[in-house]
Amino acid sequence: MKVSIYKAAIILILIFTASCVPLKQLSYFNDLDELVEPGINPRTQKLIMPFDKLYIKVISIDAPTNQIFNDNEEMRSGSSNGVLGYLVDEVGNVNFPFVGNINVVKLTTAQASEKIQKALGDYVSNISVTVKYIDNQVTVMGEVKNQGVYPFIQDKLNIYEALGLGGGLSQYGDRRKIILIRNEGTKIMHYRLDLSDSKIAAKDYYYILPNDVIVVEPLKALSSSYQNITYTTILSSVTTLIAVLLFTNVKF
Repeated sequence: MKVSIYKAAIILILIFTASCVPLKQLSYFNDLDELVEPGINPRTQKLIMPFDKLYIKVISIDAPTNQIFNDNEEMRSGSSNGVLGYLVDEVGNVNFPFVGNINVVKLTTAQASEKIQKALGDYVSNISVTVKYIDNQVTVMGEVKNQGVYPFIQDKLNIYEALGLGGGLSQYGDRRKIILIRNEGTKIMHYRLDLSDSKIAAKDYYYILPNDVIVVEPLKALSSSYQNITYTTILSSVTTLIAVLLFTNVKF
């Protein structure tokens, strides 16, 4: 009987050890002390792509001009936040009042503003054009506290801000195995991100673009399939075993 108790104790120790996750797997920036100098931030502006939705505002000192270009809803569509926007069509055009189609594909918002302002210059003078993205959203899935589709107003978020929208990683999320899914033209690209890498800010995919999908994979040691297996459960099992042994008058 004494040998059986030892076997039971060894099994419980092995279960407890297997359930433990090294601190290194739960920490961000494990190599922070290895950085000699700050990394180069690759932040560049998102280029306008087909099916983006744009807020375009024409500002003029002439009231009738403002009304003509900002109150016309013929080519606009509603957004989730109530702002009317222009939908970029499949070839990259926005259909603007009086001017017609203006191609803005692969331009930054600043470049699109300049192009629209120049096109309108043939009809009116002394105007200013503002172009912004609307209805940006990112999908956060996997081992995060709150999965979902989240809107944001910035042109881009960094990966940590995007995960923060979902409440951050759960206790089962693997910081070394983050999958970023991104549409690039006609291709669907998959990138693996390692949040424990201090040099991640120098990567091109450090910033999240509209319609990106982020998937957090689970830790091997603590899969989400076993969320009910916790240290409390293990300790409870040990306590129960001891109680059974005492009840049966087994001597240690």
